[in-house]
Amino acid sequence: MLSFVLFIVILGTIVLIHELGHFLFAKLFNVYVYEYSIGMGKKIFSKKPKNSETEYNIRIFPVGGFVRLAGEEGEDGDTEVPLDRKLYKKGFWQRFLIFFMGPGFNMLLAIVTLFVMCLIFGSSVTTLELANVTEDHPAYEAGLRNGDVILAVDGDKVSTWTQARLKISTVELGAPIRFKIKHEDGSIETIKVVPKEEANPNCTEDTEECTPIYVYGVGSKVVEMSGFVDSIKYSFIETKNIVLSMGTTLKYLFTGNLGMKDLSGPVGIYEVVDEQAQYGIDSLLYLLAYLSINVGIMNLIPFPAFDGGHILFLLIEKVRGKPVSPNVEATLTGIGFICLVLLMIYVTIGDVINLFT
Repeated sequence: MLSFVLFIVILGTIVLIHELGHFLFAKLFNVYVYEYSIGMGKKIFSKKPKNSETEYNIRIFPVGGFVRLAGEEGEDGDTEVPLDRKLYKKGFWQRFLIFFMGPGFNMLLAIVTLFVMCLIFGSSVTTLELANVTEDHPAYEAGLRNGDVILAVDGDKVSTWTQARLKISTVELGAPIRFKIKHEDGSIETIKVVPKEEANPNCTEDTEECTPIYVYGVGSKVVEMSGFVDSIKYSFIETKNIVLSMGTTLKYLFTGNLGMKDLSGPVGIYEVVDEQAQYGIDSLLYLLAYLSINVGIMNLIPFPAFDGGHILFLLIEKVRGKPVSPNVEATLTGIGFICLVLLMIYVTIGDVINLFT
């Protein structure tokens, strides 16, 4: 029960802050806001304050939310709302900021959350500098040494340790990996590391399938951070690291290095929340920041049902000198939304299957 409550709180907070970004900037630019809703589906709570134009709602499904603006899809026939308060009558940068600040507030939520987490509990940053490279492992035998800095893995430039790990995880099992590294003397070299096969420690007589593990012997240096100044540094460093890692993940999804089976929906997220709850509040705070960044990045993808889709239509309007037909935009957005629902169903089915396998 506690895990379910935490799941609702985490997703609800991310959606609340995302929609708050849209809402506040719509109000800032004097756009008429009909509705501010958290969740989807049937209303379970509704409030319209006296003398307020906006109705505030909580809906039954905690996944998603929306802010309904006057003129969001062009002329809507509502003659009670002044034209100068309709979204499509606003300037390019005003509309851009209204759409962009949903993801923007997700990033802000992540930065603040990571700062608070580090300030209270302390944290650490895993760097690309090698550590714990010992003589009995392939990495040392190939020529890697403590203090070397990884620049690329199999030709892919990396800026974070998570990016490096993602690339390593997509390499064929047992295949050698080429590490481009910078030595402490400043020289740069590409070194091929052939992994060593070892018995799987989790393999027992009752295990039906025992896949061997392959060890490269590549470890990274971890920098501990605490205190006010370190917490500020950590919040920006880790936000950047998560953003870059998310970008790499999306790249691998489009190139086929990762598949649809690697995606998670609400059921998968619930599993992660349940697992992280066992490790304490700091783990849950990190998960909140991580998911918030993921939501922000995903919404910036130029796909019709996302904020990035709205921004794409804005850019097309800027280039053409006239807006895309509202009917065309509405149709593409509807198709995009249907595709997202189908994707969500597919991913959720995969999550459920994984629970029992």
